[in-house]
Amino acid sequence: MRAFTVETYGGEAGMRAVELPDPRVGDDDVLVKIHAAGVNPLDLRIRNGDFKAFLPYRLPLVLGNDLAGTVVRVGPSVTRFAAGDEVYARPDKDRIGTFAELIAVHQDDLAPKPATLTMTDAASLPLVALTAWQALVERAHVQPGQKVLIHAGAGGLGSIAVQLAKALGAHVATTVSTAKADLAKELGADVVVDYRAQDFEEVLDGFDVVLDSLGGENLAKSLRVLKPGGMAISVAGPPDPAFARELGANPLLRLAMSALSFKTRRSAKRRDVTYTFLFMRASGDQLRELTPLIETGKVRPVVDRVFPFGETLQAMEYVEKGRAKAGKVVVSMT
Repeated sequence: MRAFTVETYGGEAGMRAVELPDPRVGDDDVLVKIHAAGVNPLDLRIRNGDFKAFLPYRLPLVLGNDLAGTVVRVGPSVTRFAAGDEVYARPDKDRIGTFAELIAVHQDDLAPKPATLTMTDAASLPLVALTAWQALVERAHVQPGQKVLIHAGAGGLGSIAVQLAKALGAHVATTVSTAKADLAKELGADVVVDYRAQDFEEVLDGFDVVLDSLGGENLAKSLRVLKPGGMAISVAGPPDPAFARELGANPLLRLAMSALSFKTRRSAKRRDVTYTFLFMRASGDQLRELTPLIETGKVRPVVDRVFPFGETLQAMEYVEKGRAKAGKVVVSMT
């Protein structure tokens, strides 16, 4: 099969197109012919080696974290799927590799593709939809009437999180550039802050939840717009001790993560709010829970551009240089 692999960490020069043997299919695995794969900032960070301390992949590594495709065959213990089923998934972090023609995925990580979506639309969703669900539903327990701030509300994660927060009944604010304000409103944002013209910290306050995808000073300001008891969830901020425990990290790595997030956690505690780091996990069951929202149009994919599979490296460069106007970039194998 054709695939794009990371040969060495550090940038675009470390990736290349290769021919590989077809994946081995375990007892609980589903072999999927990939029709389309989403491109995420996470792919760039893995390629660059940003996570090698706690995601010790063995190189060469097939990259890619989102897929939509068709089941080719299943392992003997698989009960949920059969050949010909249309599926989508974010594979487990230890079994990524969607920039390829085939992948073997554990049946628990797969879900039926929503019938209303094309393969390219479906491939744009799993990672960001699961991230939004795990942040807003599983971790923050967002309730109707609560105030939720979603940063970068026209981006890959933000565009889905805004819609999900609105579907949960929240009052939703978001930060976007001037050109993306109309899209943010279409997606359901009640308050749209143009970050180029306004400082969100000066116009927003009293929020129950903030979902931060930028980190740094943006995260520090986010703590200050929360009301007492509020929660800031970041996918870009420093890892915290809870994540280290979840990961099963060794004592030295746990200590390092605790040190990295100490300043942020201390700042949160002084304001009587909570800071938590989120590294999403694969879940076919949670994708199934999202399906009704997708099929009724309450959560819809936002796709910026589709590249042919042979131009996967160009698609990654497009994302890396910030050329996407809104939503996700997808590569199509068909």
